[in-house]
Amino acid sequence: MNEASNLFPWEIMWTMKEQLEFWRDEWDGYYSNVLGRPTTLCETMGKAEIWLIRTYWDFEFPRPFLPNFEFVGGLHCQPAKPLPKEMEEFVQSSGEHGIIVFTLGSMVYNLSDEKSNVIAKALSQLPQKVLWRYKGKKPETLGSNTKIYDWIPQNDLLGHPLTKAFITHGGTNGLYEAIYHGIPMVGIPMFADQHDNIAHMVAKGAAVQVDFNTMKTQDLADALNTVIYNSTYKENALKLSKIQHDQPVKPLDRAVFWIEFVMRHKGAKHLRPAAHHLTWYQYHSLDVLAFLFTCTATIVFILFKCCLCCCRRCGRIAKRKKE
Repeated sequence: MNEASNLFPWEIMWTMKEQLEFWRDEWDGYYSNVLGRPTTLCETMGKAEIWLIRTYWDFEFPRPFLPNFEFVGGLHCQPAKPLPKEMEEFVQSSGEHGIIVFTLGSMVYNLSDEKSNVIAKALSQLPQKVLWRYKGKKPETLGSNTKIYDWIPQNDLLGHPLTKAFITHGGTNGLYEAIYHGIPMVGIPMFADQHDNIAHMVAKGAAVQVDFNTMKTQDLADALNTVIYNSTYKENALKLSKIQHDQPVKPLDRAVFWIEFVMRHKGAKHLRPAAHHLTWYQYHSLDVLAFLFTCTATIVFILFKCCLCCCRRCGRIAKRKKE
């Protein structure tokens, strides 16, 4: 059921396919121009010595990886800094109820009037103060507890002691800032890797997912009340935060080390799998399968010929005896 609920609608998948093809062509041209020879993005990526993965095991599920994969999730996270005076005053006015941080990322500039009013009405029903990063038209149902900003210091707000929940689209950077500060989430994924990211957080017990396309006012309000008043979500978020902080080397330092490692040793060939040097048919063992098929076919053919020869000989012997 969880797998089915995370499938993209066909229209979204088709749009993503077109966008990826467009950017792939752009990057192919860029790298060909820089290197002075025809190449592709896939070919260039295949030659990478080290892969710095922007997740960590507080987010990921256990699975095998190659030795040239290093996890540096949360390398951009840092302790919260003081908020601007006007923003701090608004946050403090929330009292014991605290605040909710809301952003759908830098790529979502606007929403339909219907959708923005659904969201604003849900937020107006809550006792918490809400800081909403939004550049669209002001919703008619906007409550007095909600303040709209063109930009918010997201990391600093998530690290504020009065923050109770984070409404997010599921971008990796925002998720890791919430993990870093131990804030439970309400996920409203929209495209790309966001559905998968939120599914990870839901499985970890630190988030509730809401479907953007079918979301009603009560759906969002219920989701927020769940993560705020059900202490399990906060506890799970704090567990992930402890895992994130309990590392022998900080993610940023680990990323710097491996970049400098590759520079010092002029690569990391000893960590790269030989699969990168195989042709497509070697990689899929098609040459081995072809050899085994040929051997099997040859043996079957020889056995068939032997049986046929024996049958003919036996037939001739039987015929002579009758004569």
